[in-house]
Amino acid sequence: MTTTMYIELPSIDTVRRFVNDLAKMEGDFDLISGRYVIDAKSIMGIFSLDLSTPLQMNITDAKEGDIEILKKYRHQGEEH
Repeated sequence: MTTTMYIELPSIDTVRRFVNDLAKMEGDFDLISGRYVIDAKSIMGIFSLDLSTPLQMNITDAKEGDIEILKKYRHQGEEH
């Protein structure tokens, strides 16, 4: 099953916490910014994106509990 959410990563510390959270999870996590798609578990990949705007995250084969953990990064404008 694939889930899509929009996330915000406004600071270096937030990116670090986000990647650390993902490292503990199974499944595939892709971030999409414009025409770029990167592995969300790659901190270097994340820093290559424009972090001033919300990023689309596609989540495949993740546990429901993991998705709940990631909701703390959800873009505030996204409906719950």
